[in-house]
Amino acid sequence: MVIHLLGTGGADGVPALYSESRVSKYAREHGGKDVRSRASALVDGVIKLDLGPDSWSQVVRERLDAREWCAVAYTHSDADHFAVEELQYVLYPFNDYEMAGFTIFGNNLISEAIRSRYPDWPFEIVTTKSFCQSSCGDYVLTPIKARHGSPDEDTHNIIIQQGGRTLLYATDTGIWDEPTWAFLMDHRLDCLVLECTEGFVLTPYNGHLDIEEFEQVIERLRKQGTVTDGTKIVTTHHSHNGDATHAELEARLNPLGVVVGYDGLKVEF
Repeated sequence: MVIHLLGTGGADGVPALYSESRVSKYAREHGGKDVRSRASALVDGVIKLDLGPDSWSQVVRERLDAREWCAVAYTHSDADHFAVEELQYVLYPFNDYEMAGFTIFGNNLISEAIRSRYPDWPFEIVTTKSFCQSSCGDYVLTPIKARHGSPDEDTHNIIIQQGGRTLLYATDTGIWDEPTWAFLMDHRLDCLVLECTEGFVLTPYNGHLDIEEFEQVIERLRKQGTVTDGTKIVTTHHSHNGDATHAELEARLNPLGVVVGYDGLKVEF
């Protein structure tokens, strides 16, 4: 299995559009891995994780063909992950297809938003619920409950399994509640992509992870056996407000065996 990180930035990307933060200034001046578009990923070239506002530029930059996707799986309805308007371009009048070539997986808010925006369009939509499996070909997708956003939304992190390999894609997590920790005890991850949104800035907000919370999550996952010595651990969803450049994150996390994610990174496991 291969996960291709198309975007590794937080809600406003890096550099942020209107920001004079140190990290935004550094990214403008140096480019490279410090430039982060809004978080999204692609698994094995066929399962698209989140379809946000930077989707077109990510597809063009990585020379991808969206017609190859079999699924678009959304984590939650925040605007940096769910740009509902991007769905319209697959069908008439922009194309002559009678059906989209992919199945849409999303929670009840996302499903309702798509049906409300495009009530007569022939999208195949699977409404997802935390801890309930769905399938797409020989892939099994299992959302788990994140601690992020409105309590009225079933915000997801997503477990993807295929061919004996297991990936957890977790962009907006917070510190999980106990039912999620308990569910994960029955899984052994080959790859974990985990947010580190708040970087070196420790805040009381519990919907994202700072660097210390990131390390605490990894430690607990190791203790309960979900993460092993063979698990590849990769970061994503970095905010410029976390006050950490790519190199500074590497200096902190590489010694722990963690790969700091960047736009365009491919991880095979």
